[in-house]
Formats: sequence, C-alpha cells, structure tokens
Amino acid sequence: MTLLTLGGLFLIGLIADIVGRFTPLPRITVLLISGLLIGPSGFALISDVFISDWFEPLTNVALTMIGFLMGQKLSIKALKKNGNLAMVIALGKVLGTALVVSLLMWLVTGNIALALILGGIATATDPAATYDVVHESGISNSFTNDLLSIVAIDDALGLIVFSLLLTLAITGASLVPEALLSSTVHIIASLLVGAALAVPMSYLTGRLDFGQREGEPIQAEAIGFVLVCAGATIFFELSPILAAMAMGSVVASIATHHNRPFHAIEGIEWPFMILFFILAGASLHLDQWQDVGWLVVIYIFARGLGTYLGTSLAAKTAGADTATKRWMGLALMPQAGVALGMALIASQQMPNYGELILTLVLSATILLEIFSPMLTGWVLRKVP
Repeated sequence: MTLLTLGGLFLIGLIADIVGRFTPLPRITVLLISGLLIGPSGFALISDVFISDWFEPLTNVALTMIGFLMGQKLSIKALKKNGNLAMVIALGKVLGTALVVSLLMWLVTGNIALALILGGIATATDPAATYDVVHESGISNSFTNDLLSIVAIDDALGLIVFSLLLTLAITGASLVPEALLSSTVHIIASLLVGAALAVPMSYLTGRLDFGQREGEPIQAEAIGFVLVCAGATIFFELSPILAAMAMGSVVASIATHHNRPFHAIEGIEWPFMILFFILAGASLHLDQWQDVGWLVVIYIFARGLGTYLGTSLAAKTAGADTATKRWMGLALMPQAGVALGMALIASQQMPNYGELILTLVLSATILLEIFSPMLTGWVLRKVP
C-alpha cells in the first residue's frame, strides 16, 4: 500500500507540473491544494498514519535540500557582489515582519508566548516557491538576482530570529539572558555542523573521475552529505536548514572549481518537494479551521504589512533603486516550506500550542501559496 500511495503522489506531482505550465497557478500551489483534496479533510484517499509517518522526515530532508541550495547564494563571491544590499533589505524585512506580527497577535490574543512564536514563523519567506517562480518565469535580471539573494539571507536571519523568539517564549521574559545564550549556542552549533561537513565535501567533490560515469559519484556524494547533515542536526536537536545553509555556503566558497554538487541536488530535489507539499496540504484539518480562521486572517494581514513596510524602509535606507523599493516587498510574500518547518519545531517544543500553531500556519500557507506566488510572478513581469 505504501508503494501504491507513493506512486500516486508522484503522478499527482506530474499533473501539478503540467497544470503549472499552462495556468497562472504555480505547481507548488497545485500540490498543496491536491494534498488538501486527498487528505482527511477531502476525499480521505491518504491515511493519517501515512501522513504522520512520512511528513516529519520529509520536512527535514526538504528543508536541508532547500538550505543547501540557498547556501550557494551566500558564498563569499555572491556576498561581495550584492551582499550589502541584500543583507540590509533582508534584515529590515525580517525585523519588520517579526515586530508587526508579534505586536498584532499579542494585542488580539493577549498571549505573549504565542505572539512571539508566530512573529518568528512569519519571518520565513519561501525559497522553494520563490526559486520555482523565478525559474518558471525564465526572467533573469538584477531584480531576480537580488530577490533570490534576499530570500536566502532573509531565511537565515529569520531562523535566527525565530530561534531567539521561540526560546524567549519557552523560558519567559524573566530569563532573557539565559534565553539569548541558549539560542546563540543553538545557532552557532548548527552553523558549525554544516561548516564541518562542508570541508570534506569541498575537498572530495569533483576529485573522483570515473570516465563516462563522472557525474555519478558527485550525485552520491551530494545526496550523502545532505542526508548526513539532516540526520546529524536532528540527532543533536539543531536546525537542519541553518546547518545546510552553512554547508552550501562553505562548499560554494571553497570548491570554486565547479558547482556540480548543487546541480546534483537540483536534479533530485523535486520528488522530495512533491511529497513534502502534498503531505503539508493533507495535514490540514478543515474542521479545526473555524477555531483559528480569524487568527489566520490577522496573521496574513500582519505578515504582509510587516514584510512590505520593513522591506521598503530597508531598501530606502540602503539606497536601492525605485523598482526594489516599490516591488521587492510584494515579491517576498510567499511562505511555505521553511515556515512549516518552524511550525513543526515550535509544536514539538511547546506542545500546548502545537495543534493551534500547525493548523494556523498550514491554513495560512495554503492561502498564501494560492495567491502569493502569482503575485511574485506578476511582480517579475512588472519590473523592467
């Protein structure tokens, strides 16, 4: 039955790819909607047991792959080229989003711990959806390059802010120094694990020449290191995506003789993303939506407002061009994979809020992924 289910999910992914090519709907949006339809809230074609067994490990693998690919945008060369502008805008976007969402959710719910967690989760954009929309559009210019750089940096900064806010929510305001120390250790340890794995990976990659089968060892090496990174961070209770970003950044900076490890992961990433997004949609229980529906609307509004204001103010401060100041905030609205990963982490760390957080973030993700990737695509076509 498991093989039959997996085969069916991959075929749904094929259909989503076709639909995404001939309609305004991005394929990731189609996958989320498909998951909702076949899940327990839809036609119940997929069981809760299958979802619970597969969703969490697939989340970790998908986030690690996303982090590794985004890490390539954080190489020394890339940061020297446009790092200052991207860093300032990403920082403004992250802080603006966290501040506005935390304040509004606190005013609405009166729960500071929940507000801090949601403020941290809201900082995540969606590197997968954003990268996919840019790739599908076929547009390559300074705006798309800045967008991808900002998404990579902004998710790294967002994870740092999320870790700090989550620790504050868990420990309470009376233990701020201890919370900051714990979060800092967690972040540094995650980055060190990724950097440590990147050193042997950088040395090995491209060194093994097997003639006509030259690409095969690179593919095995890339998959192996990515999965070891995911497994090691889970074992030590660290952040898979932070470690993967560090690994990708170091590999891109050291192994300058080629970038085939990234092509290898790009070549096998999509099947994992199919399963991840379909199961994310299937995990949503619509019967719980009535309890959080109003919070979802406020969360989406607050996140959009914080993202746009923070990005626009930072772009103005950094002296960015008019197109960046006007449109970059709208292009950064998608939210999915990283936010879902954050929600899973938060639900595990704070089980009292687990069901509420997952339902709210999954509901918001469904809505955001229906509309925001189309908004990003529209912005890319609008910018000269």
